[in-house]
Amino acid sequence: MPGQTEIPVPQGCTVDARFFPPPPELDGCVTSIYRLDLTVPGEATVVDWLQPEWANLRVFSGARPWAQVVGGAVVDKARFTVTGPSSRAARFEIGTTRMWGVGLLPLGWARFVGRPAARYANMLADAERHPDFARFAALPHVFEDTPDDDKELERIVAILRGSARPVTDEERIVEVHRTMVELGLAKVADFAARADLSIRALERTCRRHFGFPPKLLLRRQRFMRSLAAWMLGGMGRWTAAIDELYVDQAHFNHEFHEFMGMSPSEYAALPHPILSAFMAQRARTWGSPAQTLDRPAATAT
Repeated sequence: MPGQTEIPVPQGCTVDARFFPPPPELDGCVTSIYRLDLTVPGEATVVDWLQPEWANLRVFSGARPWAQVVGGAVVDKARFTVTGPSSRAARFEIGTTRMWGVGLLPLGWARFVGRPAARYANMLADAERHPDFARFAALPHVFEDTPDDDKELERIVAILRGSARPVTDEERIVEVHRTMVELGLAKVADFAARADLSIRALERTCRRHFGFPPKLLLRRQRFMRSLAAWMLGGMGRWTAAIDELYVDQAHFNHEFHEFMGMSPSEYAALPHPILSAFMAQRARTWGSPAQTLDRPAATAT
């Protein structure tokens, strides 16, 4: 992995992001459908880090990314990438490009992929080379010669509609998800009780549909609340952003390293030209700065 210090951001780099609500029949399956136009002068590139998130499908027209989940394999120059649910950061480097992305909530993973999510945890892959994602083969072809948000979005929605499958335990997935994002939830026993499940049933549901055991999911929620608060709060001192469920600063520092592969001070010293703009725009237009903080649909459909 390339170094993590002294990474310049080219002057004139611009980030234009838009977020689109899914149609009603896909509500609760997709966090949002989003379009990113990144402009970087000349042949320059920018570097940033994806945070832990739900599964994502991303297609590129223009520069293609170099990307790596911490500790994982490198994916380079793929025009269609897929990430499984993640508990680790992913470093990426890219030049001028147009990108469409689809964030899959746990219910969306169950409907569109239909395979145990734990098998794909912290996975980053070239989706065109991965047989389990062949049903999305048309996604890289959604782009217009002249960019057109409406036409491209329409094609993406049609592909998603054609990929959906029935899910037998939909209500359980939604209830577990709704419970997981509650503030103040720290213990697995409380998680299970509020979801009206035994601990064993909760473990099975979380691994199959969410990708991780319930304890790790709660830790990830606590961490992402803190990181999002810091990024939206001006990226100053960490103390004001740390979630109240952390015992102390040392506890937070340890967890930060577990999730991001670096310390809070190392992360703060790096530029975040894409994620800082992306999260701010997402919070303004979508009401939530990060996928992991999104709530599920009000009711299962």
